Amino acid sequence: MKKIIGLTIWIFIVIIIIPAILIQSCDIGENTIKKEKIIKEDIEYVYVYRTKKDKIEKIEIEEYLKGVVSSEMPASFEMEALKAQAIAARSYAVSRVKAYGGKGNPGHKGSELCDDVHCQVYRDESELRHIKPKDWMRDYYPRIKEAVEKTKGLIMTYEEKPISQPLFHSTSGGKTENSEDVFTSAVPYLRSVESPYENEAPHYTDEYVLRPSEFVSKMKKKYRDITLNSTNIKSQIKILQRSEGGRILKIKIGNKVLRGRDVRSVLGLRSANFSIRYGGGDIIFNTVGYGHGVGMSQWGANGMAKEGYKYDEILKHYYIGVDIMKMK
Repeated sequence: MKKIIGLTIWIFIVIIIIPAILIQSCDIGENTIKKEKIIKEDIEYVYVYRTKKDKIEKIEIEEYLKGVVSSEMPASFEMEALKAQAIAARSYAVSRVKAYGGKGNPGHKGSELCDDVHCQVYRDESELRHIKPKDWMRDYYPRIKEAVEKTKGLIMTYEEKPISQPLFHSTSGGKTENSEDVFTSAVPYLRSVESPYENEAPHYTDEYVLRPSEFVSKMKKKYRDITLNSTNIKSQIKILQRSEGGRILKIKIGNKVLRGRDVRSVLGLRSANFSIRYGGGDIIFNTVGYGHGVGMSQWGANGMAKEGYKYDEILKHYYIGVDIMKMK
């Protein structure tokens, strides 16, 4: 009799109690995952000035993002990096809608965004089919769609407000920049941080060689009043100050003190983080990184994803103090 009672109790535990505990545990887990911070933003469409077509198009925001992520980040990147890019791009789009919604950006013929590098590069599906390799739409576009769809409605916020400058670039060169060292003002979430996983970046370092006469010609074309000649050029160039991230803040060339970003623009360098050496009668510029260096490094994000970091960890590393919230 005791054996029968014991067996009955055991069956009761196995059939009723344990499943109930497991179901309750699963419910708690699901509730934890689904519980997201909601921000009172409700943006479904964006207006984009199509530069080549010279017209404004109304585009559903998630469809717009598929065209942006396809154009701004290699589709072969890790999924968590693609998700991070999708959220950064969505955050930028939302910031432009908030800034120009209704009245429009006068520089974009009244739209909120353009489809070029001035804002974010955007190409629709028909354009992607034309410019991408033959099998790209089949093999890679589904990954872009997945990254956008799995982060639907998510944007970055700072102090519970959408951030206005979710900047990103290709490669930082090992350390990103403080915003005020590259642009005009200090932004609390755009601080210099280490970016250690960029070794696979194709332009982590580059070399640009110029004859002294070519260098002088380029500088005089931009600055007509510069005092500079190709004789003993080494004595006429001096780096004065670097940023926390390594980029040149001030450099003296001839009689002018310039910003590193200005020299980068004039010479077409990949980065303002450069060193100069001289050999064989040439001026040799060695650059580190690719782009302005502020915000998220795309190759750094991909490296972090390969190391097992999730999209939210990637974003919170590159954008200090932000939260990720869902638009209602």
